[in-house]
Amino acid sequence: MRIVSVNVGRPRQVPWQGELVLTSIFKEPVAARLRVRRHNVDGDEQSDLTVHGGVYKAVYVYPSEHYESWKRELGDTALTWGNFGENLTTAGLLEDHVRIGDTLRMGTAEFMVTQPRLPCFKLGIRFNRPDMVKRFHKNGWSGFYLTIVGEGELGTADEIELVPGREPSITVAEIFRLYTDPAPDPDVVRRVIELPALSSGWKDHFSKKL
Repeated sequence: MRIVSVNVGRPRQVPWQGELVLTSIFKEPVAARLRVRRHNVDGDEQSDLTVHGGVYKAVYVYPSEHYESWKRELGDTALTWGNFGENLTTAGLLEDHVRIGDTLRMGTAEFMVTQPRLPCFKLGIRFNRPDMVKRFHKNGWSGFYLTIVGEGELGTADEIELVPGREPSITVAEIFRLYTDPAPDPDVVRRVIELPALSSGWKDHFSKKL
């Protein structure tokens, strides 16, 4: 398991459906090693902290393995690392292997897996495709967010150490499917609500489902 690319971006205004929208989804790969701080990676900044960033969504990870599938689906062979707004493009970390509460060590920094990504309309802006959010949900190639447990630095090609969480948990893929299931198993939902690493927003959503 390793980091394939480190990607960062600052807020910018882009035209979308007749309006200017502020977004930070346009990330670019960087070659330098970057410092990981409490809520972010140096050089990166979220544009709307009401729905992005913060403790539970400080860093976004996206598996490089999904890129070939997206290229086939979209007919776009020009996709490059960072196109999905991820800070870290990785190899060997798929959603059906990584669990909520697992610890990841990269470079000298330490992280914890907190939740899958649920994209907003800005993913459609990035690809100039209004149906991207729908495609994203259908395919389940969600990637996942991390909270920063220990500050440090990281860079492209760094190895990733995965340390399973101590508490019983559920994989990122399973919780994403549970989110989109119109009639989820109540016993599984109750178990998910008790996960210590899961954000309060996700717990509130599943509590309402009960």
